[in-house]
Amino acid sequence: MLATIKILWNSLKMALQELKVNKLRTFLSLLGITIGIFCIIAVFTVTDSMESNIRSDVQELGSDVIYVQKWPWGGGGEYPWWKYMNRPQPEFKDLRVVQDKVKSASASAFAFSAYSKRVEYRDDYMEGVEMIAVTQEFERIQQPQIIAGRYFTGNEGSSNVVILGANIWEGLFTSAETADGKVVQVAGRPCKIIGLLKKKGESLLGGINYDNAVIVPYGFGRTIVDERRFGDPYIMVKAASGVDLRQLKDELKGVLRAAHRLRPTEEDDFSLNEITTLSSNLAGLFAALNIGGGIIAIFALIVGGFGIANIMFVTVKERTNIIGLKKAIGARRSVIMMEFLLEAILLCLIGGGLGLLFVYTGTLLAGGSQSFAISLSAKNVILGLSISGIVGILAGFIPAFTASKLDPVVAIRSN
Repeated sequence: MLATIKILWNSLKMALQELKVNKLRTFLSLLGITIGIFCIIAVFTVTDSMESNIRSDVQELGSDVIYVQKWPWGGGGEYPWWKYMNRPQPEFKDLRVVQDKVKSASASAFAFSAYSKRVEYRDDYMEGVEMIAVTQEFERIQQPQIIAGRYFTGNEGSSNVVILGANIWEGLFTSAETADGKVVQVAGRPCKIIGLLKKKGESLLGGINYDNAVIVPYGFGRTIVDERRFGDPYIMVKAASGVDLRQLKDELKGVLRAAHRLRPTEEDDFSLNEITTLSSNLAGLFAALNIGGGIIAIFALIVGGFGIANIMFVTVKERTNIIGLKKAIGARRSVIMMEFLLEAILLCLIGGGLGLLFVYTGTLLAGGSQSFAISLSAKNVILGLSISGIVGILAGFIPAFTASKLDPVVAIRSN
């Protein structure tokens, strides 16, 4: 056993020496493996990061929340916009009906957004700001992350108070401490700052871009914008604990149809949307990206595998007399075979390691410019090294088997 370990150790040292001596040959042989591992792990890393970001967004936006709106989300195929155009917008009175009659809901809120507003403080201003007007229970559903100040109280439904998004208060003030309590102009109306939001970044699922938005009470917001014409209003309904989303949806549908006095034969004049619909569509996209990246990687790995097999055949040819000497002094066929298999695996692991290094470097470079974190997970590192090892075994098996079958006398006499 000890003699076998020594032979294998010496073989590994010899393999490393060969890599140093034949740098160009080694580089060309490793290129395919490096590109293949880079392609497949880069795709997996990006899609895993996106999926992680989506799960986080679904959690924040509410996987147990139904959005009552005029327009449905997605749907696939042909989108019959002409059918939805004549639907009425959700109204504030619909919120009262939901709060009174939907027993499977724990919270509900009415909200609308108005875009391209101007927020001013003294001589400074921010253009293109989204103003979000919400009712009191919005906080229980969306849970905006306030780092300074507070949310609206129950008595501030029509007060001139505002919560600023991160990009707004950072642009108008030097710090959160400076901004809290100041008075700014929102669309020309004076508002006292009572809260500041934490920086969040953009969401892959869309929705509210809190960083470039201000939140005001609904009663105040409607004095600035007529939500029925310009606000695109919607109602958010959060399911009670232990209530299935389908149950909430069915109850909402019945209550709203009765409130809108729709006959049994008439279609709904509203849409009940949920975040899981968007996340499911994106999950299908990520699966397609994984398949596409996998196909590219397979071709690169096949080319890399042939390159490794080629260099191993050349190595066997160069060491034929050494193989003969080892077999003459008692080295078994399994030891000779293992020697060349280990060398092939080592080559592939080096190539795979370089591919992983390039992916990791890419995550560091992209980290500062993306709205979501991209990181190389331990799972993908193990996957990359495992694939490299498997390619090494497949590429090195035939050359190793050929070396193990050499006749020692013929091998010693070879030049």
